[in-house]
Amino acid sequence: MNKTKEIYITGFALFSMFFGAGNLILPPFLGKNAGNLWSLVTLGFFITAVFVPLLGILAHAKLQGTLYDFGKKVSPTFSIIYCFIIYVICVALPAPRTASVTHEMAIALYFNNISSLFTSSIYFGFVLLFALNRSKILNIIGKFLTPLIICMLLSIIFIGIFTAPETINQSTIKTPFVSGLLEGYQTFDAIASVVVGGVLVISMNFNKKATFEYKKELITKAGLIAGLGLLIIYAGLIYNGVLFSTTFNDDANRTEILTSLSNQTLGNIGSVFLSVLVALACFTTAVGIITGTADYFKGINNNSQKAFTITAIIGCILGVLMGQFNVSYIINIALPALMFIYPITIVLIILNVISDKYTASLVFKTVVLATFIFSIPDFLEFIIDDQYLIGIKNIIPLANHHLGWVLPASLCFILTNLIKTKKSA
Repeated sequence: MNKTKEIYITGFALFSMFFGAGNLILPPFLGKNAGNLWSLVTLGFFITAVFVPLLGILAHAKLQGTLYDFGKKVSPTFSIIYCFIIYVICVALPAPRTASVTHEMAIALYFNNISSLFTSSIYFGFVLLFALNRSKILNIIGKFLTPLIICMLLSIIFIGIFTAPETINQSTIKTPFVSGLLEGYQTFDAIASVVVGGVLVISMNFNKKATFEYKKELITKAGLIAGLGLLIIYAGLIYNGVLFSTTFNDDANRTEILTSLSNQTLGNIGSVFLSVLVALACFTTAVGIITGTADYFKGINNNSQKAFTITAIIGCILGVLMGQFNVSYIINIALPALMFIYPITIVLIILNVISDKYTASLVFKTVVLATFIFSIPDFLEFIIDDQYLIGIKNIIPLANHHLGWVLPASLCFILTNLIKTKKSA
């Protein structure tokens, strides 16, 4: 295959792996609240939802390994625990969210007498069926789904730009840049980058003729294509959320805003079509998460098919239990887990991108440890309400913006490298 053609095909495939339909509901909601300060919100969202995930793909281009390789410089035990936590979070949060989005966008709007528990039960029943049978139908659907959704989203964006009301709301966000950063956590894109990047590397390893440098170039350029696609879609939807901000109800949730936006730009028929496409895309995402998680536990259990089946069943049961809740509830309940795992994932991505000259095992250990310790207040804040915790956060720089780990992790990186350099001199 021609190299240029292979790069574009891989780039679009990578984009489709990132492109969880649940993420579509986040940008318009962010735009609605951002109002006139939308550019700062978009910048923050871009960093955690596009730039960091892109770095994750670049790290995979350098490592050309699996998720396990991201944390092995800290220690093998840490890496195993990290992998376990990542997969559990994927099964317990983004996978059920796809069922919730499907119910709110494609079922409840047209069949309001059907309960969310019924929807999630049927939904994950089919997910289990497809996961256990690894049906090729999903691959066929996926090839057509992503282009169709992209075309419809681009239609919403461009029609919206030229037909929007002349006035927009003022921002209701106190710290727009930070709000954009934290909402970017909810896309799970950084976590997706360390997971799907490994899948991409494994797939490319089947080509025995591909050299290390060839695969590095291919993954890097494909990552840039996927990142550009995400940036265009996310920025466009945020901007449309701003332009139509005066048309949404003040208490409108994320799915209601996206549905309203599609109605105002595509009309009722277009909105129904988008709902169906989003539901199908959600389904393929859920099957991918359940299958990928089951594959991991199968691999650490000597390729046991029994382990695969048990994991898939447990994942679908969790999906039913969590998927019955509304999207806003799942997003809120995800916050503690994201405040815990996202900072660690970000520093692992950055450390794996940086030259090996500056990322010895000791650097990994100190930076990850500092990130973990200084992320604890952010994690606990969403679980307990304690005045002592507030006092601690007031002492730590940036902690009141849920970024208390940034400065300690940066200082540990610099100081550890200075000490290492001084010892070797």
